[in-house]
Amino acid sequence: MAEIKILDNGPLQVIGVTLHDGEGKEMDTKDTVFLCRCGLSANKPYCNGAHKDKFESEVRG
Repeated sequence: MAEIKILDNGPLQVIGVTLHDGEGKEMDTKDTVFLCRCGLSANKPYCNGAHKDKFESEVRG
C-alpha cells in the first residue's frame, strides 16, 4: 500500500509508489522518495534540501 507523509517544514515522504514523467515514462525511483513541496529544489520533483530556513509549513492533525 502506498503511503505519503507530510514532513513538518520539509518534503513529502512517499513510500511504495512508482513515479512517471509527463510523457508517462517511469522515473528512476527507490522504495522511498522525498518530493519537493516548497518549489526551491533544483532537482524537482525530488527534494534537495533547498527549503532549509526558507520554508515553513507545520502539519496540524
